[in-house]
Amino acid sequence: MASPPADVTGRISAVLRALSGFPQRGASTTEIARASGLARPTAHRLLSALDEHGYVDRDRASGRWFLGPELYLLGEVAAQRYDVTEQARAGVRRLAEATGESAFFSAHRGGETVCLLREDGDFPIRSFVLYEGARFPLGVVSAGLVVLAMLPDAEVDAYLGRTDLAAEWGEAHDEAAVRERIASTRRSGYSVNPGLVVEGSWGMAAAVFDRHGRPSWAFTITGIESRFRASRRPHLGTLLLKEAHQLTKQIQSGGGKGLTAPLAP
Repeated sequence: MASPPADVTGRISAVLRALSGFPQRGASTTEIARASGLARPTAHRLLSALDEHGYVDRDRASGRWFLGPELYLLGEVAAQRYDVTEQARAGVRRLAEATGESAFFSAHRGGETVCLLREDGDFPIRSFVLYEGARFPLGVVSAGLVVLAMLPDAEVDAYLGRTDLAAEWGEAHDEAAVRERIASTRRSGYSVNPGLVVEGSWGMAAAVFDRHGRPSWAFTITGIESRFRASRRPHLGTLLLKEAHQLTKQIQSGGGKGLTAPLAP
């Protein structure tokens, strides 16, 4: 369970972030309380207040909560400045077509990556670790690993110093193991997640950089272990890096709606 934020703004943010993890079926008050680290009465009080203003919406039949229409309207306005998904969509599609795997585009937001786009290739067996709206801490899944690896050393040290990934994600995510994967990612330019979140489900990712040279997004491909053999990984990595470089170049040349670091800390 997450640590509860101390301030009201932090609590509201925690509730909305938690709710975003249930995009299709919505969430119960208990699920939101658990995901946000808040007491159930506190979570219910905040959800009820947000409901009054349209920021969340409650299904009166099931009692489950969903993100509300006001967030959609605000998002439409914010997208004019911050959205690069339209530029990324073609790259995601090309990766899915070229590899046969599921391809994704994720954004760096604070200490997390958030999946924004998904496109499935023609290989019949899918990996379902990632989906649109899924959030993972930096250092977890290939997108979170490549973003973390491309941050300056001081930021990596600060993040790992305050974050215990192993407590939630297992010993494979202790600090020493994560640092080893960071070093490997920096050498190759792309990250590899060898089934550390779901056994047998592999992923690879390459970072996309904003106009300040910060890793603000990532392209990812995922699939079953047999599709990520050592002999194939360099080819997959090259495809990822090609798309990441192309989008980075577009953003840095002004083709990304003038974006700087929209979703980074």
